[in-house]
Amino acid sequence: MHELIKDAVTNGAKTASIISTTEIPFDPELRKLCESNQCGNYGKSWTCPPDVGDVNELIKKAKSFDKALVFQTVSEIEDSYDFEGMMQGLKHHEDITKKIEKLVHNKIDAPVLQLSAGWCKVCDKCAKIDKKPCRHPEKAVASLESYGIFVSGLAEKAGMKYINGVNTVTYFGAFLY
Repeated sequence: MHELIKDAVTNGAKTASIISTTEIPFDPELRKLCESNQCGNYGKSWTCPPDVGDVNELIKKAKSFDKALVFQTVSEIEDSYDFEGMMQGLKHHEDITKKIEKLVHNKIDAPVLQLSAGWCKVCDKCAKIDKKPCRHPEKAVASLESYGIFVSGLAEKAGMKYINGVNTVTYFGAFLY
């Protein structure tokens, strides 16, 4: 097992895989989902559309990396309407992501692009809301979807389940290097 995969799983990921960036399924049309603003962050974060940048440029940037460590976390929820449980699952995902991030940066001596689930959570409140520049551009994390990544297809390419059973929520992250 590749050392990064082992590290990700040891630090809480349900599964992890390394794939070539040529295998990542991109679809610029996915950005229309962001525009529907179901998460409530459209135009409210520097790492969310429209401010994260042109989707075609972001896809080009992602494709400039050779490989991706893809990982998933799975959390139990009461039922499919358990929004609080979903947010707790997202927090759990972010905690695991921080652990994996440290390991990735310790083992990869090259530029890394980190992408995760949902909006950037580096700051409690994005500076965008106050019409100020990003306070931590070197730490800011965009979502997989903002880069036009078709996440269910990414899961398939990485050999992972996109849905992990009734009363669970699954989140994905990736480190491109």
